[in-house]
Amino acid sequence: MGKLLSVNLLQRVLVALAGIPLLLWVISVGGVWFFVLFSLLALVAVFEFHRLARHKAEPPPLWILLLITLGLQLNFYLHLAEVWELLLAAVLLFLVMELFLDEGSPMLNLGAVFPGLLYVNLSFGALLRLRLDAVDANGATLVFLMFLCVWSSDISAYFGGSTLGGKFIHRKLFERLSPHKTWEGFLFGLAGSLAAALVFGHFAPDLSLTTALVIGLLIGVASPVGDLIESMFKRDAGVKDSSGLIPGHGGVLDRFDTIMFISPLIYFITMHVLK
Repeated sequence: MGKLLSVNLLQRVLVALAGIPLLLWVISVGGVWFFVLFSLLALVAVFEFHRLARHKAEPPPLWILLLITLGLQLNFYLHLAEVWELLLAAVLLFLVMELFLDEGSPMLNLGAVFPGLLYVNLSFGALLRLRLDAVDANGATLVFLMFLCVWSSDISAYFGGSTLGGKFIHRKLFERLSPHKTWEGFLFGLAGSLAAALVFGHFAPDLSLTTALVIGLLIGVASPVGDLIESMFKRDAGVKDSSGLIPGHGGVLDRFDTIMFISPLIYFITMHVLK
């Protein structure tokens, strides 16, 4: 068991060493490179969600979901039409398609596809628009801060909860969906996110310290929620990971679950509250 954990940790470190510089570069240059990378991640996430859904229902063909995802992400980038119009068209399409499909339960089939399609596309779409639309602070700065706070929260929660948590109450945070999460880990994660925001906000000239701390606080509080939502889907499907795409991490849904949950919230707050 210990050897397995060591291999898993080594894989995580190697992936981080290769992936983080690429990710930081893409965030920095933005534009088409940012669109390409995160559209690919959205496509993989939809594939993974379709894979989970097939354990419980007969969702529409994967290629249709991928085409819709590509169209939605392209629209987020170019802003050719209102998002709600495209989503409504997708909903009507699936309703009509279900008339001609004769597998499984229509209610289960539609219920299995809509949450994943909407959640994935709105999450990555919000992240893309945050990078492009930010006005009170540079978009790249906000996205950098998001990832930094998420990483700091994850690392602090993992090591703080596992090494120091056992000396205290070690009370489960949400045992029904994630038996290993504790309140100690949550508090360490919150502290890690706030610390990262404080340091980053102090050195970022185009970002107010107040905005940085608000984002750090929100991410610290909401980080476990994104993970729990994904755990809920995986547990219902009876699988451990959404896929094996990223060694040591699982799939895109496993690795970007917090970013997906937090992106729409950060976009709304920075665009409409902290302007």
